[in-house]
Amino acid sequence: MNAPLPPKVAGIDSTVPPPAHTVASVTPVTRPASPAAPGALLQDRLAGWVSDLTTLHELTERLARTGSLADAAQELLRAGAALVGARRGLVVLEPADGLGPDTTTGLGLARADLGHLETVPRGASAYGRILEGLPVGEAGIAEPDLFAEEGLDPRQREVAVRLGYAASFALPLRTDAGRLGAAVWLYDEPAEPRERQRHLAGLYVRYAAEHLARLLETERTRACMAALAEELLPSRLPRVSGVRIAVRHRTGPRGGGDWYDALALPDAALGLSVGSVTGSGPGAVAAMGRLRASLRAYAVMEGEDPVAVLSDLELLLRLTEPARSATALFGYCEPALRRITLAGAGHCPPLLTGARRTEFVETSLSAPLNMLACWEAPSVEVQAEPEETVLLYTDGLLRRTGDPADRAFARLHAAAAGVPRAKRHDPEAVADHVLRTVLPDGADRADSEEDVVLLAVGFE
Repeated sequence: MNAPLPPKVAGIDSTVPPPAHTVASVTPVTRPASPAAPGALLQDRLAGWVSDLTTLHELTERLARTGSLADAAQELLRAGAALVGARRGLVVLEPADGLGPDTTTGLGLARADLGHLETVPRGASAYGRILEGLPVGEAGIAEPDLFAEEGLDPRQREVAVRLGYAASFALPLRTDAGRLGAAVWLYDEPAEPRERQRHLAGLYVRYAAEHLARLLETERTRACMAALAEELLPSRLPRVSGVRIAVRHRTGPRGGGDWYDALALPDAALGLSVGSVTGSGPGAVAAMGRLRASLRAYAVMEGEDPVAVLSDLELLLRLTEPARSATALFGYCEPALRRITLAGAGHCPPLLTGARRTEFVETSLSAPLNMLACWEAPSVEVQAEPEETVLLYTDGLLRRTGDPADRAFARLHAAAAGVPRAKRHDPEAVADHVLRTVLPDGADRADSEEDVVLLAVGFE
């Protein structure tokens, strides 16, 4: 009967390039054996420490450049795999406070593989015991040969055979504030990291946990601001005969003060507004909600006179929030006549686009609300043709381009003029085309300090 093979000792993954400072190995020359001098041993030990510190510095620098939880988790897995000599792994984020987000990120594991791992009972796996809050030392939990362990859970054995791993090494992700989750690396054959590798991996994971905690707070703030802003905006757009409406809204990570609204008014009319409050963060979001709610009230009372609506809004802003200003555009839309009466306060001019023309609506030059002693500007009328669309937007759409104002306006005009003829009758298609063209390569969804609002009003 063959004796079982001893477990292998993991080494640094050869697929990861060594640091640039590392000197290539030289074939040793056979010399007469002589006792090593104490100074040489100390020098070798110091060189090893310097090499370890340099490696950790390079890995933590790469981690610090990540700006999202998903990217940071992937970098943590890659660096940890190089340190402990593994090929695959996963990071499970499950904050102990229960506020989430709970996510799982894999390295070398498909989504189906992660699903199989999640079916293993928590108490049977190393990282599951960490997530359950069981005490774990700084050295982590090593399982050098799963199939040699007595009492291995049948489901864990089945999953290990299916995925082809025979050993694992897990480390907790925690900070002084509490547990964030766990990281585990999987070996294809029986193996375990050496003491030095465990130490380096522990130092790296400790730094990574702090970085992940910062990104976690940012993610929570971003989600909270986005949810708050969305709740303060219309949950659905009204349906009025003769007109169709589409909207695209993007909120920055800190939350901003851009708003849009569409309100059904008496006599089958429609009130349309877009605007932007100065500042960002919770204060700007709250101010936006108050201003939009007030504008809705003024629109119901005197919506047929957009100048009066903005005058009342300016007076309210000056009395209640004297340190804040806002730009706004309000339109009284009569779908049966395909006509919109507009008044603007320091806001970007609307854009009218159709099969025969694409042109900006000439609005009167006016200051933002609460910038002068008293706001006043005349209204203008927009007469649309069948299947033409009026685009109302905030300046965040222009600022996200990074271009000067004149180039940004030219880009917006070209995008609207370039809408395919077959799609010009559909405001949804028009809004999508304009947004993707003005902000290409995913810039419309990328993180930005600028909010974006694009309201497309199409006449039948």
